[in-house]
Amino acid sequence: MHLVVCAKQIPDPETPPAAFRIDSAKNEVIPAQGIAPVLSPFDAQAAEAALRIKEKDGSGKVTVISLGQESAQAAIKQVLAMGADEGVLLSDDAFQGGDSYATAHALAAAIKKLGDVDAVFCGRQAADWDMGQVGIGIAEELGWPVAIIAKDAQADGGAMVVQRVLADGFETVKMPLPAVVTVSNELGDPRYPKLQQIMQAARKTVTTWGPGDLGLDAGEIGAAGSRLKLEKLFQPEAGGEVELMEGETPAEQAQALAKALRDAKII
Repeated sequence: MHLVVCAKQIPDPETPPAAFRIDSAKNEVIPAQGIAPVLSPFDAQAAEAALRIKEKDGSGKVTVISLGQESAQAAIKQVLAMGADEGVLLSDDAFQGGDSYATAHALAAAIKKLGDVDAVFCGRQAADWDMGQVGIGIAEELGWPVAIIAKDAQADGGAMVVQRVLADGFETVKMPLPAVVTVSNELGDPRYPKLQQIMQAARKTVTTWGPGDLGLDAGEIGAAGSRLKLEKLFQPEAGGEVELMEGETPAEQAQALAKALRDAKII
């Protein structure tokens, strides 16, 4: 089987909010200084799902694809260190600034170029914008079935059996291949590469494709091909009011608090 993992490099979710800055003129986040971007955690779990299938099958290939700047090679190398076989980076100025539609369009074109793909695995959503639309968009572009928010995925001959997470339980679905699966954190922790695997991945060459390699026009990708317009990007103002409860004893202060909550119709 040939399995594809879509991986995105994002700002480190552990970055303190105070370290972020917004360029309001460009509607862009200014990267925090001294904190390296990371692979989106949901995409690491998508890679884990694909690698489990490869290992159970005993053969096959896993290709990881990322769309971004040259720095996104680090995210690709992380998945290669986990056990993926090949890496492809979609990198060109024309790809930048795209919304979920433009991103899915470019990734689907790359998957078509690979030509022999049996299944695509994406994170349930990117851990920066939390849109959760790219995996579904890829499936729509390719005309393949899709199962979202998966906690488990198993290949079954020419089909994929997926256990999905619902609001009130789980659902098992079976869909024919080729197909797309978006993976959730309920899958479990992704494997941590050993030092030798990290060193081997560092020596692997990542293939870079531009729009021309995919047969795409600059007007249908990136900011030019986006369907969503970002009107405003800003940091919410944090604030609050404090009211001290008066009283000579803790019991009197507790009574004053209870009265204030009743007056506010909270209790």
